[in-house]
Amino acid sequence: MDRTQKTEWVGSLQGTLGDVGLVVVTHYSGLTVAEMTDLRGKMRAAGASFKVTKNRLTKLALAGTEFESIADLFVGPTAIAVSRDPVAAAKVVADYAKANDKLKILGGSLGSLRLDVNGVKALATLPSLDELRGKLLGMLSTPATRIAGVLQAPAGQLARVLKAKADKDAA
Repeated sequence: MDRTQKTEWVGSLQGTLGDVGLVVVTHYSGLTVAEMTDLRGKMRAAGASFKVTKNRLTKLALAGTEFESIADLFVGPTAIAVSRDPVAAAKVVADYAKANDKLKILGGSLGSLRLDVNGVKALATLPSLDELRGKLLGMLSTPATRIAGVLQAPAGQLARVLKAKADKDAA
């Protein structure tokens, strides 16, 4: 990489960091190309991304951002998982790290809050933003369903009474 490419890379990473809410730092030493491709596919499906980083350039990109506190984690073969959803990247990385011991979580940052390994794993256990939205919609629609049932009940009861009366008169 020449100087202009490095400058562009740092600028690109700063742009990415400006758009995300969570950064998870990992060591990927020993992962095969197929495993990395699989991990990237899972990240994309969750609305996150996984990128191998150059430590020195990443530290430059982190300077002046809310994620600056994690700069010391960039030692060795590092990669970052980023997502706008504060849970998506952590969930995918934690699940993948459980299944593949070659991927090591070093820590991360949720906005300006620095997370250790346990913090990232705890974040991974939380429901995602989409799951929370689904639960909220379910809670909101339940009362409406109950109201509709209550409103329909008297009409049904009246119809049954009239039918019983008609059957009685016919007999």
